[in-house]
Amino acid sequence: MLECAFTPAPATPQAPQALVTGGRHSAPQRPAMNLASVDLNLLVALAALLEHRNVTHAAQHVGQSQPAMSRALARLRGMFNDDILVRTSTGLAPTPRGERLAAMLPSVLGAIREIVSSRSFAPEEWRSKVTMAMPDHQALVLLPRLLPRLRERAPQLDIVTDPLLAGALRRLEQGEIDLAVGQIGETPPGYLRRSLYSDRFACLLRQDHPALAQDWTIERFATLRHAVIASGSEDGFGQVYDGLAKLDLPDRDPMLVPNMLTAPAMIAETDLVLTVPHRVATRVAAMLPLAVVEPPLELPPYEVALIWHERRHRDPDHSWLRTEIAAAALAAVDSGRRSADAMEPRRRAAS
Repeated sequence: MLECAFTPAPATPQAPQALVTGGRHSAPQRPAMNLASVDLNLLVALAALLEHRNVTHAAQHVGQSQPAMSRALARLRGMFNDDILVRTSTGLAPTPRGERLAAMLPSVLGAIREIVSSRSFAPEEWRSKVTMAMPDHQALVLLPRLLPRLRERAPQLDIVTDPLLAGALRRLEQGEIDLAVGQIGETPPGYLRRSLYSDRFACLLRQDHPALAQDWTIERFATLRHAVIASGSEDGFGQVYDGLAKLDLPDRDPMLVPNMLTAPAMIAETDLVLTVPHRVATRVAAMLPLAVVEPPLELPPYEVALIWHERRHRDPDHSWLRTEIAAAALAAVDSGRRSADAMEPRRRAAS
């Protein structure tokens, strides 16, 4: 039974007489029904009465007593100003108004149940577009694992990535983006986060870089020309290169590289050194002639998190998607660990 009963209002007053205007009869305007005066449970009783056409059987169907169902029928007759069901030689039969109500009730009650109940979610039927803000280096780690999962489980879902993290919290709140992947120290009120993985820094150099033939010391590291990827982020997101700003490097003006796609190709052709997340370094080094070496100084690790606004928190489809993103991140971590183990001899040789 629907649990949305309301206190019934007093009986409806008699309708006013038809008005005569300019020699014509004008039907009086009927006031809009005040739904607060309607006990929606009566519609459940009405559906049972019209289906069974027997007060006792209708009462059993909805779990009421026979007297309670009789009282419900009396209230329904008053509410609709119609007998609804009348006695005939073969039992109760619906009036014309009752027949119209019987045709309307299934869809009406179905809509009400849809409103008040938790809808089931079928990923394979999800037709939507989800926008995720994440920097290029996070996309390089996450998307190769996430997109095949979604293609198999939610083939009609479109994922749009936005590399710009500027104003991510505001954009999450306003619904401009659905999710963000990056760094955030503490989530402010109204936002939620889920840790995806932690990472450390690594250095990328071309495989035949002269520095690799010498002792890899802090002094050697400090004399090199550095490239830095411009994150262009705010709100604490994506600051994976902040550690470099704290180093006392002679080169106070490192070369800014716009994105993670340009940087590795440039490093492979120059004597620049690029400090990036270790998982990114191992991926690009598998595609380009690059060496991955540990920084000769300790840089603090960082945590990558999935962030969303509470307006999306209880949405079943977005909850499912967040679970899939976390699973893809775990798969990426496992894959990255195996790649790092495979590259360990090269890294040791370089060091």
